[in-house]
Parts: sequence; C-alpha cells; structure tokens
Amino acid sequence: MSDADLNAAANVGTAPVEKAPPSATATRIKTWLEYAGYAGFILVILVLPFFFDEFTLNRFAKYLVYGMLGVAIALSWGYAGILNLGQGLFFGAGAYMIAMSLKLESRTSLAQGSDTPVPDFMLWNAEPGAPTELCCINPASFLWLPFQATWFGVLMGIVLPVVIAGIVGLTIFKKRVSGVYISIITLALVLLVRLVVIDAQPVTNGFNGLTDLAYLTVFGFEFDPYLKETYYLVAILLSLVLVGARLLVSTRAGLILQAIRDDQNRVRYLGFDVPVYQTVFFAISAAIAGLAGMLYVIVAEFASPTFMDLAFSITMVVWAAVGGRASLLGACIGAILINTIEASVSETQSLVQAWQVFIGLLFVGVVLFLPRGLAGLSSDIVDFVLRLFNRRRPAEPRPAGEAMRPPVAAE
Repeated sequence: MSDADLNAAANVGTAPVEKAPPSATATRIKTWLEYAGYAGFILVILVLPFFFDEFTLNRFAKYLVYGMLGVAIALSWGYAGILNLGQGLFFGAGAYMIAMSLKLESRTSLAQGSDTPVPDFMLWNAEPGAPTELCCINPASFLWLPFQATWFGVLMGIVLPVVIAGIVGLTIFKKRVSGVYISIITLALVLLVRLVVIDAQPVTNGFNGLTDLAYLTVFGFEFDPYLKETYYLVAILLSLVLVGARLLVSTRAGLILQAIRDDQNRVRYLGFDVPVYQTVFFAISAAIAGLAGMLYVIVAEFASPTFMDLAFSITMVVWAAVGGRASLLGACIGAILINTIEASVSETQSLVQAWQVFIGLLFVGVVLFLPRGLAGLSSDIVDFVLRLFNRRRPAEPRPAGEAMRPPVAAE
C-alpha cells in the first residue's frame, strides 16, 4: 500500500477546504523550525546545570520526568487516538519495580538479622515467630527474591508495563473497543491495581509505599538524587525518548497509526491489522511511562500508591492537552510548564487548595479556545508569518516555455 493511500486514509471524512497548499519552501521552513525546536529544547535542559544548584536541579529532574510522561500521553492519545486514563498504572509499575531492588539494597534491609536483605516493613507486619528469611516471611514474600539483583528491577520496570499494556491492548482492540470505553476500562484498571497494592500491606507496605531506598549504583557509581550526574541521566534519557518517539511517528508505521486514529474502518479495508498497530504503540507508550516511573524513584527516593491515583492520571492528560496532544515536544513542554507553575503556587499557602480548581479551569479553557494546545498556537503563528512573507515576496517568474503557451479553451 502506497503512502498516498495512507494519507488519503488519514484525511478521510474531513470537509474540503478551499485553501492553497503550502509551498515547498514553507514546508521546508516549518520542518526546519520543528527540528530547531527539538534541538533548542534539548540544548536548554542540558545546560541548566551550569546555572542552578543541586537542589534546584533535583526539582528540575522531576519536571523532566513529568515531561517524559507527557510524551507517553501524546504518543497514545495524540497519535494513536487512545485516551488512556490509566497511565498512572504503567508509571507506578515501573516505579515499584526499581524501588523493590533499591529497597533491598538499603541499609535498613541489610540490618534485619538475616543472611539476605529483608525489607524492614515485612518484619513489622510478620506474624510472631515467622521466619526472617525473605522467601518465607509471608506467603508472597518470595516475589521479592529476584529483585536482589538491581538489573532485574530495572528490566522489570520496562517489561511489566509492556506486558500489562500488551494484554490489555490485545483484549480491548481485538474486540474493537474504542472512544470513551477505552478510557473507562483503563481508569477502572488503574483503580483496581491501586487497591491491590494498598491491600497487600505485608508485601508492598500499603499506603506508606516503599521508602528509605538506596541510591541506584551502576558500575560502582552512585546516582545521588542531588548530583549533576543524576540530572544528566534524566535529561539524556528524556532527549533520547523524545527524539526516538519523533522518529517513530515519522515512519510508515506512524503514518498508519495516524490513519487508524482518524478512520479505523478505512485502514482495516486497506488490509492493515489495526489491533496490532494499536497494541504496539500502546505498549511503547506504557514502556515510556514505566521508564519515567523508574527515573522518578531515582530522583525522589520513594514509590507510592499515589502514583496510581485517579487525579494523577487525569492531570497527565491535562499536561498533554495544554502543550498540544498532537505534538510530542508540545506535550513534554506542557507537562514541565504546568509542574513548574504548580511548584511556585505551592509556596503560597492560600493558593495550594485552589490549584486543582485552576487545573480544571485550565483544561476547559484549552479545550474551548486552544484545542491544539500551545503547539497548535505556535504552528498557527508560523503559518501566519509565512503567509505574510509570501504576500510581500515578488511572484516567481514562469518558465519561458509556459509563457508562450496559448490558453486552454474551456470545455
């Protein structure tokens, strides 16, 4: 199937607009401006350590993690048309996986009187006379055994979200579930998993989450949350995710995905396996969210069931809507911008309680007046400037042969 057919599928159902197509020059300019936007953003986040102290860099590292979540939302919602209200599930899964390994490496786990590290909360919740070995403290404590290896926790931080997303995706997309029903299913799923995590107090420490974690150690180097190296770890991984996702949506598979977003039946008629494409990109979005969860644990030093709160998952959607859900960079910047503003607002006690109201009003305002977010607004401004430039530019001379042709008579 040709790319022209895919473009036709992506544009099916749209009303014809009497508008001249952009010139090749205008298209090149917009493309270069987009590349410049990505390069400028990456440059900015890489030079921040030269201007701020370690404490401020730690806060910025958390904002960059939220920016990575914005990329995950834009990939699933903006490009795949899948409004996932359970993205906190994948974020929390990645966070808990690496937190389990870091918990076993902490000093408190190594000082419980056992030959192997044991989380302190397990012994607090154990029955009197229970064994102190990790395998046998309670019926589910053996699940922690593989996490004694840090590489296993890092690996599972990506694998578990992908597996969950793959199972959920194949189940709902094979049955052609779409629209608001996907949002309802993912919302119910994240709430269910959150309840399970809280109820499994002897294994997960319930409401308290996993705290008192060790630093991530790679080849003998400890990533202290307040070191510049830790900030660069987050910044570089965000840059790779951002560029990788942008390249992915530019591929043939990305074009097919956007066509599916606009009209599934047309793409299905063209012979493509729609559920497979949806599931693959849904899983990639989950992997990005899982990576973000692991990075958040590294810079914040805890994992909590609040990561799977309904409000947190909905807030992610607001980030993408404000930045522009159809733009990976826009959603990323929107997430960083909103969290930066929230941190500033939280320093004013009178505004703390009103923040959620502000978020709700902001979302409504964006939907009504900026449906394409800040990225769409910037695109409109560029288009306006290019139109002004084209009007003032003298008309391009016609080829000599074309000037000598007689006019074609109307039929």
